[in-house]
Amino acid sequence: MKKFYTLILLLGVVCASNLYAQNMSDMRLNEVLVTNTEGFEDDYGYRSGWIELFNTSYGTVDIAGCYLSTDPNNLTMYMIPKGDVLTKVQPRQHILFWADGIANRGTFHLGFTLDGAKEVIFTAADGRTVIDRVEFPALEPNKSYGRKMDGEGSAAEVGVFYTSYRNSLKDAEAKADKSTKFGWINMDNPTPSTNNATLVGESKSAMMAKNDPYGIFMTVTAMGVTFLVLAILYIVFKQVGKFHIKKKSENATKAVAGIAQSGKADTSGQVSAETYAAISMAIHLFMQDNETHDFEDTVLTINKVSRTYSPWSSKIYTLRETPQLKK
Repeated sequence: MKKFYTLILLLGVVCASNLYAQNMSDMRLNEVLVTNTEGFEDDYGYRSGWIELFNTSYGTVDIAGCYLSTDPNNLTMYMIPKGDVLTKVQPRQHILFWADGIANRGTFHLGFTLDGAKEVIFTAADGRTVIDRVEFPALEPNKSYGRKMDGEGSAAEVGVFYTSYRNSLKDAEAKADKSTKFGWINMDNPTPSTNNATLVGESKSAMMAKNDPYGIFMTVTAMGVTFLVLAILYIVFKQVGKFHIKKKSENATKAVAGIAQSGKADTSGQVSAETYAAISMAIHLFMQDNETHDFEDTVLTINKVSRTYSPWSSKIYTLRETPQLKK
């Protein structure tokens, strides 16, 4: 029993660790800016390069204990401090780290800079598991490199692509096309701590009002969808009802067959109660002398009763008397 509880405890620890690692794996490197001379300032009023992470999940992820690095041979260049509530990234939100090389300025100030760096790596708390990495091209000052859509795209493939591309002779147009193949693009307008893509142009409601001013298309569509759903529900309920009726009938048939089978008694080799009753009655009659008729089974015995008068004649006698008038 003790070994059983030990096994359950170990399984719980493994499941908890897998869940924790799975939450960390939802984080993505989202945008990188190397040289910052005119853009966003940190909480101390200084401008420096930065790295943005994005939580792709719909749950809060705590990245305390994870690592950021620019050296694949040293994945633990900067450990994100533990105990800071701000390291818990809310669902679908961003978090920004300043690459100013001054770690004592706070949790979100890295102990290294991005000058001369070609890659950024985000590593799990074990210091070995790479959660995400991106190899970025040479960037102009105040220009960033980020995902076209937050959290989407493959950073690992981007790195392979740029390594192979720098050794090729493709023209600038091909480079521009390829730069978005895996979801990463050069961004002229950096977007620290906010969405990389913004919605422009008319809203869907405005476009609908322009294309269907009287709402006819919307009405027909809504009615069509409603009737379609009702028809589907009718078919589903009809088939479910038939199925249940069929099953109920089968169960009733099985129950009746079982009762009939159990009600049949095995009378093979047995004498019925009626036979025993007849035999008992015959023995009883045989034991009584006055009931023995074996020698006159075809004779009827009538005992004559002698009477001195007949009830019918007595009535006649009474009627023959002269009536008497009583005064």
